[in-house]
Amino acid sequence: MTTILRGARPTDAGTIGSILHGFALENDWMPELHSCAETIAFCGRMIDLEWVTVAETEAGVVGFLALDGHEIHSLYLDASVRGRGIGRQLLDHAKSARSELSLYAFQNNARACRFYERNGFAEVARSDGADNDENLPDIRFVWRSEDVIDG
Repeated sequence: MTTILRGARPTDAGTIGSILHGFALENDWMPELHSCAETIAFCGRMIDLEWVTVAETEAGVVGFLALDGHEIHSLYLDASVRGRGIGRQLLDHAKSARSELSLYAFQNNARACRFYERNGFAEVARSDGADNDENLPDIRFVWRSEDVIDG
């Protein structure tokens, strides 16, 4: 399967919104805070801000990463393509443009936490979730390029 990474277009909002909303529906621990239409509108705003890179295969857009400065806001894949290296491609693309990245992952999302740790992110903090919309305990992860010298 050939995967192309590209900047998101306004016409991608529906697909990436459905991927993001689908994640809430797939996981019983994840509250469904917004309708699919609201999630699509949110994704449209992220696209307008030029935060979003999509992964596209012969099947169309199958995943996306939203990056605001050094903060990964979202990294989601369609369930049908998870475990095929597409998430790593998106993450490597973000790493290639930054010397440091950070993100939050829900503690209940053990698969994502393992993914970030395998890809060089280190846990730097945990919270009880009081500061996120979902009120779910989360973990803050940070990645720094090996080329960065402390000092």
